[in-house]
Parts: sequence; C-alpha cells; structure tokens
Amino acid sequence: MAERTNILTVVVSVFNEEEALPLCRERLTEVLERSGRPYALLFVNDGSSDGSAALLDRFAAEDARIRVLHFSRNFGHEAAMIAGIDYAEGNVICMDADLQHPPQCIPEIVRAFDEGFDVISMVRTANRSAGLIKNITSAGFYGVMNALSGTRFEKNASDFFGISARAAEVLRHDYRERVRFLRGYVQSLGFRSTTLSYEAAERAAGHSKYSIRKLFRFSMNTIMSFSDLPLRLGIYAGIASGALGVLLLLYSIFTKLRFGAPDGYTTIIVVICFMFSMLFLILGIMGQYIGVLFQEVKGRPIYIVAAERGARAAEHGVSADEKTELSPEEGNSQ
Repeated sequence: MAERTNILTVVVSVFNEEEALPLCRERLTEVLERSGRPYALLFVNDGSSDGSAALLDRFAAEDARIRVLHFSRNFGHEAAMIAGIDYAEGNVICMDADLQHPPQCIPEIVRAFDEGFDVISMVRTANRSAGLIKNITSAGFYGVMNALSGTRFEKNASDFFGISARAAEVLRHDYRERVRFLRGYVQSLGFRSTTLSYEAAERAAGHSKYSIRKLFRFSMNTIMSFSDLPLRLGIYAGIASGALGVLLLLYSIFTKLRFGAPDGYTTIIVVICFMFSMLFLILGIMGQYIGVLFQEVKGRPIYIVAAERGARAAEHGVSADEKTELSPEEGNSQ
C-alpha cells in the first residue's frame, strides 16, 4: 500500500463570493482546527469581479495556513478545481465557497482517508435551494451518462469530494483535457473508493453562477468526454431509414395494386422531413465532437495563475506583488 499522509489541503473555488467568504473561512477553520491535523486552506479565485480578491489576500496575510491562487481571468469552476489539485499538498478535499457543501462533513472524509480510501464521492441527498427543474435535470443527466458511458457514475455526486495524495498525483499528470468533467475523472480512477451522503445547505450568500445555458453546455461537453455512442447514431439512423424505406416501398406497392396510385405527396413530405432531421442531428453531433477535438489540438492552458499568495509563495521566492503566468505543466513542476 502506498504511504499515507496526514497533511490535508482543502481547495475552495471562488467566483464572486465576497459576501460568503468570511463565514466560509470561519467555519472551515473551526472544523479543521478540531481535526488536530496539519492543514492548508487553498482558495482559487476564478477571476472574480467583486471584492473577493482583496478579501482573500487579507486572509492569506492573517493566516499562514491560507494560500490563494488568483487566475488572470475567469476560466470556469472545473479549471479552478484542477488548479487547486495541482497546487495542493497531501490529501485533497474540493468544495465550493457558498457553503452548500457543509464543512461539518470534512471529519467524515478524513476518517475515510484513514480507513484507506483514495476517492470519497459526496452524494447529495437533497438540495432544497434548487428548483424542481434543476433537480429533475440533474437526475436525468446522470441517467443519460450511465446509459451512454462505460463508466458508472454515482447519481447526484457533486463537486464536493476527497482524493488521496496518490489519486491527486494521477490527476496532475494525466487527465489534462481542456474539456473535462472532473467529478467523472475522480470516479473513474479505479482506486479504492466510497461514497458519503450529505444534504446541500442553503447558500451563505449570493446566487448560483450556473445558468441553464451553462449547465447545458457543461452536460454536452461531459457526454463528449466520456462517450462516443452519439457518433454511432449515424449507423442506427441509417438502419432505421433503410427499414423505413422498405416499409414505404411495400406500402407504395400495396396502394398501387389496391387503389391504382399511392398517396405520393404526403408520403414524400414525411420522408424528406424525417431524413433531413436525422441528417442534421448527426451533423450536429459530429460538430460537437470536432469542437472538443479543436479545443484539445490547440493545447491552450487550462488556467493561468496571475498571482499566488500565502506561505508557499514566500517559500518559492514570489513576492506579494509579483505576477506569474503558469501553464498546467509549469504548475505541476512546482
């Protein structure tokens, strides 16, 4: 068995959470202090446009166990978590700053680490702050993913999870896609894993940053990352169209023999509409996959760190005012 570590890094992704951050820091510090283990709080500022950046800098100046990464712009929630894992030490817990991921669950995750688990997925049993539509679409998303993908995903698993130091190392050096589904990668690592349940709390402040449009785009990218089944729809559509053509042929022969002439206009319109619908559906699916390939081929960085604050920055000779731009590979080497 790989060597275990007691060091714990809690990665908190932040995007315009100025109102929630003081309470988030207070609750996390309280829970982590009671654990009696060495820890670090790593806040990743994903290009916030409010006062979050200044507040996080103050946190880092006040507490040596708090570190901050400032992105050069908004790269998205997934990129923020990847950056946190890249810069973390020891075992890692990822969570959001809005406190919908309850800090009081951290001791359970730590116990799971102690029991030898490398991956701890937190499964949401209820989310009262989400509307009916969001809860339905969330359940439907995992149903579709499990139907399309060879990987089995835990239903209602969230971006609140824990990974051991060795699991984090795998994510740092592999799984470097630009279009990604991090909680899916975590569940597909294959290490010893377990699930814990929690009930999502009310947001400490503010509102969700995920619009329906962003959720739809995220869902499409996820499907493209984990399944090639949609590409095979062309084969199934061709088989269905061929079967329909045979039926149409038999129907035409029957109506010609029985009534003298087929009802051609209606039949032609229906067939043309059906064929073009299938054609554009397949072209759209191919376009999505080509878009994913385009993102990967360009090879642009997953994120760019504009500044780092905290004890680790001082250890590496980075001043509080110094700006650095790091690609994922450069970040891994630190």
